[in-house]
Amino acid sequence: MWFGVNIATFYQIFNMKKWIPLLIFTILIYSCKARKVAGELNQNTDSLAIGNTEPNNPADDGKNVADRLDFYQRIYIHPEFTSLKINSKITADNIRVSPLDAVIYIETDKKIWSRIDFLFFNAARAMITPEGIKAMDKYNKNYIDSDFDYLNNLLNVNFIDYKNLEKLLLGRTFFTLSNRNARIVKNSDGYLLESISNIKILTENIERDYKITMQYSDDFDLTKVYLKDAKSNDSMEITYSDWELQPNNVKLPKNVKIIIKGSKSSQILIENTKFDFSRMDTPYSVPSSYKKIEIK
Repeated sequence: MWFGVNIATFYQIFNMKKWIPLLIFTILIYSCKARKVAGELNQNTDSLAIGNTEPNNPADDGKNVADRLDFYQRIYIHPEFTSLKINSKITADNIRVSPLDAVIYIETDKKIWSRIDFLFFNAARAMITPEGIKAMDKYNKNYIDSDFDYLNNLLNVNFIDYKNLEKLLLGRTFFTLSNRNARIVKNSDGYLLESISNIKILTENIERDYKITMQYSDDFDLTKVYLKDAKSNDSMEITYSDWELQPNNVKLPKNVKIIIKGSKSSQILIENTKFDFSRMDTPYSVPSSYKKIEIK
């Protein structure tokens, strides 16, 4: 299927509406507007700090895990890096031709650049910065320039900004649950961290309540994140597997799967085949002849 597609078929199946979500989902596994989040802030100010929206609901007493402080240090504190290049293969349920080849490059706190190739043709590029999302379709000569509201609408959530993208895409914990509303349970798969009551997240225009569950391995690698909207059937599940220790002591997942269910549905699998921590050029410029597409 991959090698039997001609250029005419390529034109029909690889268009802006199809590859933009795929490209953004890809970047979502490896990464603005300032988001004001209801709750209690701790020292890790890059993550969402969340308090208890139901104060009468009893919180965990901490006895089910011997050292809560050690647990939190292990899931929030990781070796740092300046740059990371990832070669990936992407499979998605809404793309007729897959897997696609992608290169993703991250400069921590600054930018996420990505390129998708189809039949050895550089078909798409994207650049995400704290200011927003830019992407262009080089075959159809279209481009987008949007803020993070697009991504939040795509995923049926309201908490995605640049820093949370970096954390979420690298398998880092991007929610900071307070002791008042977090339960840690040792189970057969490792450690389960879950919100005891519904979590309220307030952004500029939207307030939503979530039930949040995060599963960690015995080595404290994040293996699953599950978020369920308390007032609808919308949910998002992200699983990380085959964690690999890099020479600089950074651990990264080789496989990432995102499942969106509810009023919108989608599924994407990313297989990371190579990691490289050297810097690289990230060219991105839109020719004047390209047409801007308004994403709704």
